Amino acid sequence: MSLKDRLSKRLPGWMRRGATNPTDPVTSHVSPWWRVTIAVLGLWLIGAGAAGIWWSNEPSIFDPVAAAETSAAESGHKLVTGYTTTSTVIKMARGLLNKPGGYLSNDVMPPGLWLDNMPNWEFGVLTQLRDVSRAFRIDFSRSQSQSSEDPDLSIAEGKFFFDNSSWAFPPSEQEYQDAIGLFDHYRDRLAGQRSPRARFYARADNLNQWLQGVETRLGSLSQRLSASVGKRALMLDGTVLPGPGEGEVRTPWVEIDDVFYEARGQAWALIHLLHAVEHDFADVLADKNARVSLQQIIRELEPTQDAVWSPFILNGSGMGLLANHSLVMASYLSRANAGISDLRRLLAQG
Repeated sequence: MSLKDRLSKRLPGWMRRGATNPTDPVTSHVSPWWRVTIAVLGLWLIGAGAAGIWWSNEPSIFDPVAAAETSAAESGHKLVTGYTTTSTVIKMARGLLNKPGGYLSNDVMPPGLWLDNMPNWEFGVLTQLRDVSRAFRIDFSRSQSQSSEDPDLSIAEGKFFFDNSSWAFPPSEQEYQDAIGLFDHYRDRLAGQRSPRARFYARADNLNQWLQGVETRLGSLSQRLSASVGKRALMLDGTVLPGPGEGEVRTPWVEIDDVFYEARGQAWALIHLLHAVEHDFADVLADKNARVSLQQIIRELEPTQDAVWSPFILNGSGMGLLANHSLVMASYLSRANAGISDLRRLLAQG
C-alpha cells in the first residue's frame, strides 16, 4: 500500500477524494418541502405588507347634506330637522366598520395586529361618536331636563361605549353595529315612518352643550400634541420645578404617532358633524349671526386631513431642521378650539 493510500485512510470520510461535506451549503441537499415553505412564507409576507398599506388608507371626506338627501330619497323619508345629523352619525359609524380592512382595533392576527396608526385613527372617530351619541340622548332628543330619554338612543350610547378592543364574546363590531341599528330606528321614527314619533330639538343651548364637550376634547388633544417636544410643568403656586428634566411633560417617542392619528381621526369626525349641525341648526345660527363662525371652524379643521407624505410622523424641534407633524396638527386644532369658544359665546347671548 502506498503512502498516499495510507494517509487517505487516516482522513475523515468527507475529506477523502470524491467525498463531499454534508454541511457544505453548495453540496448539501435541501428538502423541496423547505423550499416550498420558504416561498409561501415570503409571498405571504409580501401580501400582508401590501394589505397593511391598503388598510392604512383613511376614508375620504363625504358631504353630510348630500348623503342625507340620498338616504332620504332611497328610504322615502322626509328631510326633517335633525335628519342630517342623525344620518351623519350612521354613515360615519358604518364607515368605521366597513372601510378597507374593516375595523382593526381588535385584530389579533397579522397584518391588522401589526398596524397601530389606523387603530388610533379609529379610536379618534369613535371618541367623537361616543360624545355625539351622548348629546343625542341627553340634549338633542329632549325638550327639557324633565323629559324622558329616547329608548333607542339610551341603549345606543352604551353600545358605542363598549370596549373598542374586544375581539370575541362579543366583538366590538357587533356592539357598534347594534348601535347603528338603533340610530337607524330613531331616524325612521324621526321621519315619521314608525311610532312613537322621535324628536330632535335644534336649540342654541343644546348645540352649546355639545360644543362644550368638543372644546374640551380639542384642548386636551392640543396639549398632548404640543407635549411631543416636552415642556416644563408649573406647580400650583406658579413656580417651575428647577432641576433639568424635573416636572417635564413629554409624550413618549413611541406614542407620538398614536396621538397624531387619534387627533386626525377626531378632526375627521368633527368636520362631518359640524357640517351636519350647520344644516340642522341653520335657523339658530342665523338668529345668533354665528354661521360664519361655524364655517371658519370647519375651515381650520380641513387641513388636518391633508396627505402625510412622510413615511414616519417626524418629531423635530419647533424651529429645527426636521418637521414636527404634531406641532402642525396642534396649531390647527388650537385655532379650531379658539373658534369654538367664540361660537359658544355667540350662542349664549340672548
